[in-house]
Amino acid sequence: MKKNNKRWIIWLVAGIVAIGGIWFYLKKNDQIKIQLQTTKPVTGDISTSITATGKVQPVDTVAVGTQVSGTINHIYVDFNSKVKKGQLLASIDPTLLREQMLQIRANLESAKSNLVFNQNNYDRQTQLYKVGAISKSDFQTAQNQYNAAKAQLAATTAQLAAANKNLSLTNIYAPIDGTVLNRNVSEGQTVASSFSTPTLFSIAKDLSKMQVQAYIAEADIGNVLVGQKSTFTVDAFPDETFAGEVSEVRMHPTVSSNVVNYITIIGTDNSDMKLKPGMTANISVVTSNIPNVMKIPLSATSFRPDSLVAQNFKINSPFNNGKKQWNGKNAGGNNGGPNNGSTAQNKNESGVWILAADNQTISHKKIRTGKSNDTEIQVISGLDVNDNIITGYKKESNKSPGTAKSPFLPQRPNRNKNQGGSPRN
Repeated sequence: MKKNNKRWIIWLVAGIVAIGGIWFYLKKNDQIKIQLQTTKPVTGDISTSITATGKVQPVDTVAVGTQVSGTINHIYVDFNSKVKKGQLLASIDPTLLREQMLQIRANLESAKSNLVFNQNNYDRQTQLYKVGAISKSDFQTAQNQYNAAKAQLAATTAQLAAANKNLSLTNIYAPIDGTVLNRNVSEGQTVASSFSTPTLFSIAKDLSKMQVQAYIAEADIGNVLVGQKSTFTVDAFPDETFAGEVSEVRMHPTVSSNVVNYITIIGTDNSDMKLKPGMTANISVVTSNIPNVMKIPLSATSFRPDSLVAQNFKINSPFNNGKKQWNGKNAGGNNGGPNNGSTAQNKNESGVWILAADNQTISHKKIRTGKSNDTEIQVISGLDVNDNIITGYKKESNKSPGTAKSPFLPQRPNRNKNQGGSPRN
């Protein structure tokens, strides 16, 4: 009986030892380690910018129309044609206007003849009136007819000048040197200028200089000034960035979907002729820039060691408050420093954590900061160029595919082999 009890005790102790070994093995393999993400201060520019969308367009575009109605007789240019100032672009059938001009010219000859007749009659009536041969009423009638004949001659002369002008307008000439962007008519088409001047051609003056019409939201327009640098991309060249400069900020607002935008003109060079009118541009306007400053990632100022960091690294901080174990709550404000409230003095103060050369110890450093954008912040003092600044960490397990398996755990059968040892066909 005693021998059986002793045997059960031995088996119990062996089981406890086995279970403890398995637990220790699993605990050791499941321990999570971390890898700190670090960087060093760099010298460069800190800039802030705003983004917007817009359209590429020529600097100067002229819409060429017609002042007379008629049928398009000939067209001498087409899309993308290079034209010079005064070059003939198109012509309108001049038949009706020429006939009107000839009719008015005949009326002019009649008015001249009528004026000569009335002038001779007026001279004759004047002589008779002086000797009392006719009444004053007859004299005034001759005088009125003579004045009316002069007025009719002047009116007919003006009508002839207008007819000649209209006849000359049947030829459409280019008003500037440039490139034909659009042609809205074809030969045989009738154009009417009764109510508004129809646009026949659109001519861009100089496509080597383009401008981007950007639509900037009212929340950002206060930071946009003439002369600021800008960059933009277009879908046709996604890997190329074009440079420009703000040349005009227009005061007139545009409202789209209850969003108030202001049109901002950005000039750019297009000597290589890559930019085409109407392209959609994704624009970035640099509103401020501080050159040649020490800067670090903004995420470094928000990093705080937690209990997981404390398990893997030795934390050397004056804000540990005498506690041996760092639990992530030992630190106050300012990224591990004491929280003194929001005063003008400590608004530009912050803290970062530095990884020592032994890769085992991290220490806290107080720094003085300046301007920042969404990703970087200026460091005025407190850091050295060789400081290894911690920006965060990532978890990693010490398990690996080659880790030895516990002999106490059951093994999963290999499903890639057949039960019999012969390979599958």
